[in-house]
Amino acid sequence: MSNYLNQESYTQEATRTFFRNVYSYMFGALAISGLIAYMAGNKEFVSQYFVSESGGLSGLFFVVVFAPVGLGLLIQMAYNRLSMNFLIILFVAYAGLMGLSLSTIFLIYEISAIAMTFFVTAGAFAGMAILGYTTKTDLTKFGSLLYMVFIGMFIAGIVNMFMKSDSFGFIISVLGVFVFTGLTAYQMQQLKAVAQSPDLTAEERNKLSLIGGLQLYILFINLFLSLLRILGGRD
Repeated sequence: MSNYLNQESYTQEATRTFFRNVYSYMFGALAISGLIAYMAGNKEFVSQYFVSESGGLSGLFFVVVFAPVGLGLLIQMAYNRLSMNFLIILFVAYAGLMGLSLSTIFLIYEISAIAMTFFVTAGAFAGMAILGYTTKTDLTKFGSLLYMVFIGMFIAGIVNMFMKSDSFGFIISVLGVFVFTGLTAYQMQQLKAVAQSPDLTAEERNKLSLIGGLQLYILFINLFLSLLRILGGRD
């Protein structure tokens, strides 16, 4: 009985430490992105770096928008072969690039609308995170389906960058709210299983906590943008 209680106590402490690290990475990334987005969110910066001489979008704009996709895949697929220090560098670079890509929202929406949407997003995210952590229902199939829908939305979003259809963009945003809230619950359940695994080394737990922070950060940002397109109006 004593060994069982000691093991359970260790598991609970390891789980708390894991999620403390996960949320530290997530909130750190949000802080970096938010600060950079706010500092770069002005007409002078956007006109100089994101608009070409012909009046269209510059090459740098597309680098800033799509480079995080490659970085995110690199971090999640190659973390076993990368050192923790290098993963942190990539993670900070990812958050910084996301901040640059988010800077344009300050030219489109009022700050009050951005702030309100952020708090709405935080509430919805927290609710689904708690649901995912506490539910006994296996969300694996549900999560797999949502990830397939997410891939379709990502492709549709790229297409709509050139179509520039407001109605199509609105449909994607509404669908995104359901997809990203659902994926938040699914991802929390997956992270809980990782946190409670007794087979991981300390280094593996540290790396996976960074991956978890990255995944939750991505879901939060995408949920925020989906809600902002619905609730934000236009400046």
